Amino acid sequence: MSLQHEPVLLNEVIEYLNPRSGENFIDCTLGGGGHAKAILKKTTPGGKLIAIDLDTKALEIAKANLKEYSNRIIFVNDNYKHLENIVASSKINIFAGILLDLGFSSMELADESRGFSFQKDAFLDMRFGTSGKTAADILNGYKEADLIRIFKDYGEERHSSLIARAIVNNRGKEKITTTNQLVAIIETVYKNRPKPKIHVATKVFQALRIEVNEELNNLQQVLPVALKLLNRGGKIAVISFHSLEDRIVKNFFKQEARDCLCPPKVPLCNCGHKASLKILSKKVIIASEQEIKNNPRSRSAKLRVAVKI
Repeated sequence: MSLQHEPVLLNEVIEYLNPRSGENFIDCTLGGGGHAKAILKKTTPGGKLIAIDLDTKALEIAKANLKEYSNRIIFVNDNYKHLENIVASSKINIFAGILLDLGFSSMELADESRGFSFQKDAFLDMRFGTSGKTAADILNGYKEADLIRIFKDYGEERHSSLIARAIVNNRGKEKITTTNQLVAIIETVYKNRPKPKIHVATKVFQALRIEVNEELNNLQQVLPVALKLLNRGGKIAVISFHSLEDRIVKNFFKQEARDCLCPPKVPLCNCGHKASLKILSKKVIIASEQEIKNNPRSRSAKLRVAVKI
């Protein structure tokens, strides 16, 4: 597999995180190591980085890409939802910044054995790691109502009910195990209906990937832990690739930037909540036209950054 990796919104991430010599950081979603490399360069000579990725193949590639900094990196093959335990095991407890680059990398998309892409026929796996249920398990085992829920909630697919019904009907004849089988079913539903601007399978594939990897639950779980682990003045940066993730990050930042969470009708605050964040990205940060031209994947990237107070 190629070692080429194009980190999204790299300049913006480095500008906001502003890593300095000797500071420690956490990259919760290492990927090919593009963001990590830029951070490590700025934190020379003594800054440490905890580099986490659930994908063993991504870790292998990142280790090669970050070879010159290996003495300052703790590589961790785990889910970032276990961040608190990962940090406890590292024996590092002072962090100037934490980065989450969500979604899946172009390397994973290009890996034909994983079933992330509907462009190539492959087994419907979609796991970032090697344990847990696959997309094929979900398609063949979930009740129709649950399929409707994930297509609607995680994919915002307008024909969720029709696609779920078609899947249930088809799996009664033979198991659905490949990307081509699933695409054919979705195309049948759209046959005599208006086509969206994107490929008809895009939203269903997104929904399945989110369900397989429990992405939204993991994000909700890690954000308060990341805030807890940061030094005062430490920054958290999150790059999301669809509205569901971005909404979670936006709402968490807004909540933690407020002193009181009581309903407006309550005359006196009784919740005791104190603001713990200041939002640095007043508006969501998106890629420049030039970056989108050079790296089309960046067109849907949204960056939000906050600092612990």
